[in-house]
Amino acid sequence: MASLVLCGVSRSGRTAARLFMPYCRSDVPNAMTSYFSLKKAHLTGTLLSRTRCFSHTTCRKFMSHLAKANTQSGRSRKRMFIAAGAAILAGYVTGVMHFLKAEMTSVSVGDDEEEDDILQKCKGFMSMPVTDVKLLRQKKGETSTRMEMLIMETQAAFCRALEEVDGGKFKVDRWERDEGGGGVSCVLQDGEVFEKAGVNVSVVFGHLTEEAAKQMRSRGKTLKGVDGKLPFRAMGVSSVIHPKNPHIPTVHFNYRYFEIEEADGSKQWWFGGGTDLTPVYIDQADIVHFHSTLKEACDKHHPKFYAKFKKWCDEYFFIRHRGESRGIGGIFFDDLDSPSQKEVFAFVKSCAETVVPCYLPIVRKHLNDTFTSQEKDWQQVRRGRYVEFNLVYDRGVKFGLATPGSRIESILMSLPLTARWEYMHEPPKGSREAQILEVLRNPKQWVS
Repeated sequence: MASLVLCGVSRSGRTAARLFMPYCRSDVPNAMTSYFSLKKAHLTGTLLSRTRCFSHTTCRKFMSHLAKANTQSGRSRKRMFIAAGAAILAGYVTGVMHFLKAEMTSVSVGDDEEEDDILQKCKGFMSMPVTDVKLLRQKKGETSTRMEMLIMETQAAFCRALEEVDGGKFKVDRWERDEGGGGVSCVLQDGEVFEKAGVNVSVVFGHLTEEAAKQMRSRGKTLKGVDGKLPFRAMGVSSVIHPKNPHIPTVHFNYRYFEIEEADGSKQWWFGGGTDLTPVYIDQADIVHFHSTLKEACDKHHPKFYAKFKKWCDEYFFIRHRGESRGIGGIFFDDLDSPSQKEVFAFVKSCAETVVPCYLPIVRKHLNDTFTSQEKDWQQVRRGRYVEFNLVYDRGVKFGLATPGSRIESILMSLPLTARWEYMHEPPKGSREAQILEVLRNPKQWVS
């Protein structure tokens, strides 16, 4: 617009009129429309109506001055025309710019939408997030905020899906940690379908103990604290579901994010997690569905992710003192810190979004399956193996128990209500119980 004014005052009256008149009719509104194409519809409409008002008024004033200028002669007429045109144009531009400045101050493109989105999503959670919503809105673009919103969404989606098939309601237990942070534990106990179902969110911060730091270093992390202190922030969602019916598998998932601030102020970050299935009896169709759903999520991000993280899962969930896996696997990864936060977060989000579709169809399929007391006893024995792994090997349990102020109830939420340890128990050869033991001792490739 500034260039338009310069053109108007540097040419003859006729040229100036020819240059100016198109903008009075339509070009300015069109330019404004283009400039604000990303604005909200109501803002665009308001802008156009006000711009037309400016342009029509300006046209009338300009033509009035032009008529007066035509009654005079020579240099005087030209000076008057130029002065009049410049004054009107300057007034027009000033008015429009004041309007634009006011509107731009009141609305930042995208900001309101994203902040409103955070508030709207919070309404659908099982509880308000651990971090204050005002702080989440202020830091809406940070990875920690996006991760906290994701784990709250995942918790809500999974809990509501389980409530639908069980008919019961989760008890929502919001807790705080004295050292910093807190969590939201959702537990359904003694339901119609689930003996115990827990879906836990935690967002904690503070300083790593030396024992917890040693666990990090054992995984190849080079950590440099100040006076032995390492500030950290950790968050995640985790769940273990123990059904009553032995033909419905136990499922576990966990997705987490970790940040450590070193002595020089730099940050190390990484993601971890996975989803795995622990059936009591082999059902080929169930297992293929489960692995196929996970593979589809992995393939969106890299063709080698599924094979890599499936192998990692088989190796991680291995009960070394028993020589067998905890279940039939799934995917697992830890310390994932490349290629970028944005890309790794997108991958974790895809994985978290599978927790309902990979498991709930299996639950529904077996809701009305009958079972014998012997089958129930075998389920109890397999639960004993589950407990052994969690207490002896699971990193999350070990880290939680080594972190001051940790909530023991939430850490041990993964344990079943009941389990069984039979002395020297070995199922008969050729039985369905022996069939799954063979798979647990020799992991298979379920999908290609």
